[in-house]
Order: sequence, then C-alpha cells, then structure tokens
Amino acid sequence: MQNRVEQLIQSKVSLAPMAGITDYVLRSLVRKYSPDCLLTTEMISSEFLAQNVRTEITKLDETHHPIVYQICGHKPHLMKYSAEYLSQFADMLDINMGCPVNKVVKGQDGAALMTNPALAADLVKAVREGTDKPVSVKFRLGYKHDDMNFVEFGQQMQEAGAEFITIHGRTRSQFYSGKADWKKIKELKENVDIPVFANGDVTSIEAAIQCLEESSADGIAVGRGILGDPTLIGRISHYLKTGEKLPPPNLFEKLDMMKLHLEEEIKLRGEKVAIKFFRKFYPFYIAGIKNASKIRGVMVLEEDYNKILEYIDYIKKENSAAENILYK
Repeated sequence: MQNRVEQLIQSKVSLAPMAGITDYVLRSLVRKYSPDCLLTTEMISSEFLAQNVRTEITKLDETHHPIVYQICGHKPHLMKYSAEYLSQFADMLDINMGCPVNKVVKGQDGAALMTNPALAADLVKAVREGTDKPVSVKFRLGYKHDDMNFVEFGQQMQEAGAEFITIHGRTRSQFYSGKADWKKIKELKENVDIPVFANGDVTSIEAAIQCLEESSADGIAVGRGILGDPTLIGRISHYLKTGEKLPPPNLFEKLDMMKLHLEEEIKLRGEKVAIKFFRKFYPFYIAGIKNASKIRGVMVLEEDYNKILEYIDYIKKENSAAENILYK
C-alpha cells in the first residue's frame, strides 16, 4: 500500500483542494502544465452523495490521473458510502479535516474534527472500509492557537489507517491570515511514519524551496498560488526534477489562459452560469496591470461573453508596451 502512495506523490507537488475553485476545468488547466502532479478535487459532501446528488464535481478525464477525491463529513456510515462510490474515479481518497469555513465547522465537519480526534479516527476507519484505495487526511496545526494538537492528531490518524497527510501551516482560528508556519510542520514529519505534504503560502518556486527546507516535508500542496497562474505547480515540479526555474507567464499568456479558462467553464456550465461563476477569477488573472481595479469592477458586472472578449483585447492593447516589464 505504501508503495502505491509513493507512486502517486512522486512529483512531490499536489493541487490543494479549494471549494468552488478546483473544479474539473481548473484541474484540467493545471494538468495541462503539469503532466504528473497529484490533482485533488474540491471537497465533496458525503451528505449530498448520500442523497444521490451527482454534479460536475465528480467529472473525470483520464488525463487527470493521479487524482485524489476529497470527502467532507462527520458521519462514518455516509463517509463509507462516499468512499465506495468515489473509488471508481479516485486514485486516493482524502478526508477534509481542515476547512475553516463557519458553515462547515458548525456542521462538525472540516477543522472541527480536530477537536474530536476519536470521531476523526472513526472516519478514517470508515473510509478505509469503503475503499481499496489509499486514504489520506488534510488538517491544520490545530483549531486554536493555544491548542495546536497537530502532532498527536497526525499520529492518531496514522494509527487509524491514514497513509498520507497534507497539513496547512495555520490554525483554524487564523483562517488564511498571517503566515503559514512551515517550521511547525517539521514537528509532525518527525513524529509520523507516513508521507507528509506541507500546505500554505506557496506562491512561487522560491516559496516552495523555502517551505520544503523549513518543513522537511515529502512535498508541497499548492492552493491559492495557482489562482491566475495554473502553470505554477508544473514549474515547481520541473524545478524539483531539474533545478531549472522556468519563468512565470507574462501578461499576454495570462490573458490567454483566462480566456481558455472561461471558455471551458462555459462548455461545462453553460454561458450564463459560467460567466457568473468565473467572476471570482478575474482579479487574479489581471492583478498588477494598469487600472486593474477599475477594469475588474467592470468585468465582474458583465454578462455578455462577447463584451468580455472585448475587455480582454482592450487589456492587451493598453498593456502591450508594458509586456516586457510585467510578471517578471
């Protein structure tokens, strides 16, 4: 079993799950630039799966392997059922024990499980009963700053049968504020026998290098760093293999990626829904350009696809002279 996990994480980089972000389209974009990283879906509610709700969240392309399907929940029997269903798609199943969002935590899911290690362990056992695929867990340093139980928690999850850990270097109470504490992750790595990936604030190749040095982790999970730059994971993976630092995409390349991203969302969701869904991505693709705030304010209100294409052309024209100095 351990050998199977090692095969899945051999790139040493994974796409961290992000609700409402790492959908089929974004996973496909990341895969385009990283042929062998470990992809992860956004979290999938075991409650919804139990109600026979099937959405685009389970959509899979054969090129997406290796891929982890992440389950969220707190009822062992539903988690087992979800594992049984999702095993047809996944190379590994992950249990979300780190989401800090209020509505998730109030339902006893996500990071709330760090306050109930016994239940968390039962969930690991239940998922293992429902699948023959490796089982992993993703959690944080703790629920609160004065209750960082990540080492003991990780050991308990390993004892329950988890074979891989991804840990975000913040507590639940921090959400995404402050800076991820990569050095603390080293404490976990030194006290478990299964692979550990570090997560949090990896937004560049340089940050990835520092994270690995400070955490001594087996690899890194990249989340928000890929927003506006789906090439980042591929560039980090390439560096770890070759020592070569490929440059980030320039403005024109980012705009082309944004256009492709939107087009693929339209194919998946339909034009009206996709355009509204995509509004969250504009700020990341156009960050740093001239009049970015003003342009973003207009684009997020636009519902006409052809108008959006005109805005993209406008941005290219207005910034053509600055292409060589942006995004270096």
